[in-house]
Amino acid sequence: MNGPPAKVSEAPASARLRIYFLPNLMTGGNLFCGFVALTRIVEADPTSAEFTNIKQALFFILLACIFDLLDGRVARWGGAESPFGREFDSLADLISFGAAPAFLVHRIVLKDVFVEHQEIGWFIASIYLICGALRLARFNCLATMAGGGGGKEFLGFPIPAAAGLVASLTLFIMWWDARELRFGIWRYSLPILMLFLSFMMISEVKYPSFKSINLNVRSRFARLVGALIFLGLLLVMREKILPLVLPVIFSAYLVYGFIRPRLSRRVREGIEEESEEEDA
Repeated sequence: MNGPPAKVSEAPASARLRIYFLPNLMTGGNLFCGFVALTRIVEADPTSAEFTNIKQALFFILLACIFDLLDGRVARWGGAESPFGREFDSLADLISFGAAPAFLVHRIVLKDVFVEHQEIGWFIASIYLICGALRLARFNCLATMAGGGGGKEFLGFPIPAAAGLVASLTLFIMWWDARELRFGIWRYSLPILMLFLSFMMISEVKYPSFKSINLNVRSRFARLVGALIFLGLLLVMREKILPLVLPVIFSAYLVYGFIRPRLSRRVREGIEEESEEEDA
């Protein structure tokens, strides 16, 4: 005689998978930009002097950086942080900020440098991708150990900032002289920079995450006016200003990790603008 059917145990509400729409939509935009950047790089003609597809790829990599900045902040604002979002974000970052920049530098530099030994070019590009993957895996492990939050510091140079630096420096070289990207000595700075960033991503150097900045708090009027003027200049003169401003911003963030331990706590808090001080 058969007994009553066994009841299927339901997972408690706290253990259910949480998938929040808006933060993951931002992450999806990040992944989409990375895919489009890869397609533009594949379709690019290295013999062309216009570099139209390369410029579009750089634009989508930088746009992916904006989406990556927004997804975490939207999740924190709405209290919608989740393990799913963290894993999805890392997968998107590996495409947009790992594979796309590595393939970009190989396509426009390494492929021509190592004509007779193509495997060397692929190996150099793969070092950046592998180190980026290790960086993301370590971040997820540390976030899990910390109880789900990433904290106020990054251990190692963040991979979105690394991709932003590679993309912005490539944009600067193209702005300075398009022929230099193919024939000049400046193009050799890209693979050197990529190897250096590979080491920095898996290093022990700590960088501020700027997660504590609260954009909802009251700001000084002069700071607001200055920010509006700066954004207006970027929109009006973006073709002339962006190739100069973006490399400076990403380079300053890279250097800040080295000088940060030597700064006093007061100076560091003034630069990083912790939300506790703003709220006070």
